[in-house]
Parts: sequence; C-alpha cells; structure tokens
Amino acid sequence: MLTDRKAILDKLRELVVSADPRLAQAAAAATEDTRLAQDLGMNSVSILYMAITVEDSFGIRFRDVGVSDFTALRDVIDHILRAQA
Repeated sequence: MLTDRKAILDKLRELVVSADPRLAQAAAAATEDTRLAQDLGMNSVSILYMAITVEDSFGIRFRDVGVSDFTALRDVIDHILRAQA
C-alpha cells in the first residue's frame, strides 16, 4: 500500500500513460497540480479508465465519486489516501 504522496504521484504518472500512451511526455512532467483535462488533455473516457486502473492498482474502490470529482492529480491522490485509510 502506497501512502507517500510522491510514490502515489509516480504511480499515477504510469497509469495516465496506460490510459493514453500519447500522454507519456506530459505525464512525465506532471505534478499534483496538473489538471487531467486541461493540462493532460484527458477526456471523460480516459479519466474513467484511469479511475478503474487506480482502483485495481491500489486495491481500493472509489465510492460516491464521479469522473468530475477528479480535476487534478491532487484530487486523485487525496481520494486514494482516503480510500486507504
């Protein structure tokens, strides 16, 4: 279980690329403040796919969370940490 924000961010960078390989360069430079749609160009399908892979990779389930709840990578990290608590 990853509980370090940097380690989670590193894993999310990998998952962004798995959701859309064309985002490899942008994902490599991503920070917690990187916005999924505006900065990475992810659409709702890519964000949904990433959410599913996050659940599988981290062994968690997002409950009462929608695609619109994930604006930036920081939001995803916060949800992961809450789900792991």
